[in-house]
Amino acid sequence: MTIQFTTNDLESQWMPFTANKDFKQSPRLLVKADGMYYENHEGGRLLDGCAGLFCVAAGHGRKEVRDAIYTALEQLDYAPPFNTAHPLSFEAARKVARILPDHMNHVFFTNSGSESVDTALKIALAYHYARNDKMRTRFVGRQRAYHGVNFGGLSVSGMVKNKEVFGPGLPGVLHMRHTWSKDERFVAGQPETGADKAEDLQGFVDTYGAESIACCIVEPVAGSTGCLPPPKGYLQRLREICDANGILLIFDEVITGFGRMGTAFSDGVFGVKADIVTMAKALTNGTVAMGAVAVSDNVYETIISSGGPTAVEFFHGYTYSGSVPAAAACVAAMDIYEREDLFGNAAKMAGPFQEMVHSMKEFGLVTDIRSIGLLAGIDLSVDEKPGKRGYEVMKALYAAGLLVKLTGDCALLSPPLICNESHIDEMGTILRKTLASF
Repeated sequence: MTIQFTTNDLESQWMPFTANKDFKQSPRLLVKADGMYYENHEGGRLLDGCAGLFCVAAGHGRKEVRDAIYTALEQLDYAPPFNTAHPLSFEAARKVARILPDHMNHVFFTNSGSESVDTALKIALAYHYARNDKMRTRFVGRQRAYHGVNFGGLSVSGMVKNKEVFGPGLPGVLHMRHTWSKDERFVAGQPETGADKAEDLQGFVDTYGAESIACCIVEPVAGSTGCLPPPKGYLQRLREICDANGILLIFDEVITGFGRMGTAFSDGVFGVKADIVTMAKALTNGTVAMGAVAVSDNVYETIISSGGPTAVEFFHGYTYSGSVPAAAACVAAMDIYEREDLFGNAAKMAGPFQEMVHSMKEFGLVTDIRSIGLLAGIDLSVDEKPGKRGYEVMKALYAAGLLVKLTGDCALLSPPLICNESHIDEMGTILRKTLASF
């Protein structure tokens, strides 16, 4: 049955990252989802080409997650996370720690990727404070980076439109250059050149002194800006500079974590281990808001040992840290990922997926394509002003039955990890037909 809505029915909500006036004239309302597909309020079926918002790794409508949430809430609705706890949050932390790099065995829960980033930055400061290295207060981020929308993450981010109306942000933040190059376009996987851009971090050490820098935060693969895989050797060089200068390295894995690269986290692809890792999204398969920060044993033990036996070691947390429904969803999601070997399926499907995406090079309006794992970005030529063509293509793809994530004039694709070759073929058919119409 078709459900009718009018503009007035939609007026009360102020929507995030949305052209509200345009949307409410012709809304795109999703009312049902199962497996790889959404259904909209007009009865249309859409292939989910972006896992919701990089969230729904195990596909939609997972009964196991739904039942786990319901069962948990039947027994306990809420437990204050300050000085009390509930067993499910500890089990969720254990499940996550099992698939983290082997030097990470401690997890701090938040409620989103944005909160995870701000928490990670505070952990970095607390670590240096505990070591009596209190001059280390600078953060190093990167151009074109996205680290959420809270003021800490916004400050280290490098996407101009997200920052330009919100003031200067935190003081003392430095930004390295982004790694995209017009000379290496239409590359599948890691570019051959560009590792030298990691020397920007060494430049900051030389200019401001290592003793002033707390941490360097990067997405292993820059995601929201349009899928920018790191040049070969780039992350390794960042790790070397951090090690030589006592700087903590933070990987923001809100998008790349939980199988997007074909491994649990990015260390399985790039061979580089961070000191702190942020995560969210697929942590609960997108069902309940939850984020987390994992830290190395060294970072955890340094902070925890800094106070007396009854001291609060870290003055930070959230009302809903490790909440009952979120923890239940996390445990169920981790079980699905392992039982169905979804990270392995992502690795298997990466080849066909990337081959399909790069076949779009034939269209004149496509100016670049980048891909790694089950993540890809397709850049479109600018029409009149930045973002105009991308917005039109996004709406056209929606009308044709494919949901994608648009950033300016870049279409981002990141299908659920349950996808098979028929889904990839369907995605390619819709993309090809739609791009041909522009």
